[in-house]
Amino acid sequence: MKILVINCGSSSLKFQLIDTVSEALIAKGLCERIGIDGSRLVYTPAGGEKQITEVEMQDHTQAIKQMLEALTGENAGVVKSLDEIGAVGHRIVHGGDKFASSTLITDEVISAIESCNELAPLHNPANLLGIAACQELMPGTPMVAVFDTAFHQTMPEEAYLYGIPYEYYKKYRVRRYGFHGTSHSFVSARTAEVLGEKYEDLKIIVCHLGNGASISAVKNGKCVDTSMGLTPLEGLIMGTRSGDIDPAIVEFLAHKEKLSIDEIMNILNKQSGVLGLSDGFSSDFRDIEDAFEAGNEDCVRALKAFALRVVKYIGAYTAEMGGVDAISFTAGVGENSPILRRMICAYLGIELDEEKNTKRGEDVVISVPGSVSKVLVVPTNEELAIARETLALVK
Repeated sequence: MKILVINCGSSSLKFQLIDTVSEALIAKGLCERIGIDGSRLVYTPAGGEKQITEVEMQDHTQAIKQMLEALTGENAGVVKSLDEIGAVGHRIVHGGDKFASSTLITDEVISAIESCNELAPLHNPANLLGIAACQELMPGTPMVAVFDTAFHQTMPEEAYLYGIPYEYYKKYRVRRYGFHGTSHSFVSARTAEVLGEKYEDLKIIVCHLGNGASISAVKNGKCVDTSMGLTPLEGLIMGTRSGDIDPAIVEFLAHKEKLSIDEIMNILNKQSGVLGLSDGFSSDFRDIEDAFEAGNEDCVRALKAFALRVVKYIGAYTAEMGGVDAISFTAGVGENSPILRRMICAYLGIELDEEKNTKRGEDVVISVPGSVSKVLVVPTNEELAIARETLALVK
């Protein structure tokens, strides 16, 4: 079966068409600047050349129409008709505590996703636009919702509750939900495969490090804790997000700077993280690392602070699980930054094989033989994970 995987943002749409028999990528692409001047489609069929087409896309329906025309086009199309696409898997950022697994999309499911919009106002409404557009253009094709939050629903109560009045949990479901769940699920299971061990027998810490970053503790195949919370703002220092802070900072800055709560939240979400710590130098970790190596003090400060936060979470989750068998690095920074992996593992007292630590794009154990805990680099593949979940439900 061929499955189309869609990840909708507010002004963008990423897609991949995957053959679930071979799990090979058939085509991929990106619709950019939806609803904005200068919108374009970037499309690449497997084994073919990247094609960039400037085309007006006023809304997500037009974007998906352009995507489907590319997939079925005469010159670089990869399917003769949409009938060859057996199902569509949609990435949904927030499912609250309503969804502990992926599900076929129905009107009731859409309503439940809408009820979580206030928890992910930048993501869920866009995800819903993608669903509506696909339903309009591909009527009769099964659709599946795969939730970023689902994998973390196995966390025990003591891990997901906050130390605030319990009535707010009962009334508003204020709790830790966690994100990047599709990646954490895929990478933790793949870690066991690479090690040749049973997933259910291992204690694994997954470090999903990118512009958005999170860590999870996976014990015996189940997530028992994760760093992101009610929203993706909690946890690690990130590209532009502050991560964990003293909540009183919000009130302090509001009074000192005469700012509203919305203005403070904008600072914490979009002006903080390594961007803020580097005194505005960059939110891109590649820029930060280059300047770090050149001795830029602002970037040295930012990278060291980021690394230390990762170490703290690894230490906490090791204690929480009573040990750790494997630590896996994944996502853009986790997969591609030998410097950060070296910095983090130096804190942990784990020696790395420096030759293996420089490898990219492959599953590899980078710790030296005999390490108490193995350290791996495991490239994530959220699209393949979504395709697998979708296949399992529509089969």
